[in-house]
Amino acid sequence: MSPILVFVDHDHGTPKKVSNQIITAARQRGGGEVHVLLMGEGAGAGAAQAGAHGATTAYVWEAGEVAEYATEPAVAGLVAALEASGATTVLYPADPFMSDVVGRAAVRTDGGVVTDVVDLTLDGTEMVGTKPIFGGAMISRCKVRGGRPAFYGVAANAFAAEESGGGPPEVVPLEVDLDDTATRTRVVEVVEQSAGGRPEMTEAGVIVAGGRGLGDAEGFRLVEQLADVLDGAVGASRAATDAGWYPHQHQIGQTGKTVAPQLYIGAGISGAIQHRAGMQTAQTIVAINKDADAPLFAIADFGVVGDLHKILPPLIEELAARKG
Repeated sequence: MSPILVFVDHDHGTPKKVSNQIITAARQRGGGEVHVLLMGEGAGAGAAQAGAHGATTAYVWEAGEVAEYATEPAVAGLVAALEASGATTVLYPADPFMSDVVGRAAVRTDGGVVTDVVDLTLDGTEMVGTKPIFGGAMISRCKVRGGRPAFYGVAANAFAAEESGGGPPEVVPLEVDLDDTATRTRVVEVVEQSAGGRPEMTEAGVIVAGGRGLGDAEGFRLVEQLADVLDGAVGASRAATDAGWYPHQHQIGQTGKTVAPQLYIGAGISGAIQHRAGMQTAQTIVAINKDADAPLFAIADFGVVGDLHKILPPLIEELAARKG
């Protein structure tokens, strides 16, 4: 059986949690060896951690062409790794950058793409991805037919990351031939998005999320204050982001990000099925809403019925005092 190739997303050489989750899933459910691809600044440093989660071979490309976000060179690197590894199945984090690169690579290799996978199984030697459809109301099982390269975009936190006890992988420097089309776009500036020093949602252990019940954008100040005192991330419902109260990249749910923190606090969020699809695997769920019939209470471990504008300030004050 050919190896499975995992396209690793990393932060200056530290694989993100979702990448470790996908490597673990590939090892446990793939039925063969797991190879990984790391590109960009610090890529080589990430190989050891990938090996700790089960990768046996790491293709590393740390060239200047992929030091910053650059789609065409990354596509060339992914295609080169696919050829070098002999893999016919690629797993990748279903985030915007990876999806941008994979979509082009699939066209170039005549492959097929299955997005937003939450489970993986084998049908013989072929991978099958499970994904929710129609807002989570139904589940579909999809695979790429016809012997084509198969690309599966895996949702964050669909699997747990577990170390395998294995040693460092064999590191293979990746050789990539870039033609003129791969270098026609040049990154001239990168502006880091201000996140207030908070952790990224898919990596956070604590998430405080706000919804329509906050009343307006100003209400998110309370959400941010509670998140900061808990060293957590800030999330939002689709209603809140559509209203322009908070940036869309903080949206949790079917059309946003999937999260699985140890603690999720939903303030003023009713808990529509689309939102619950993105956070219901949180270990502890706290719902705060003045509507006692809000659906989020149905899956909450703790619920507080009342006006969040009266509940959150003393809660923040008490937590800050205990934190010192």
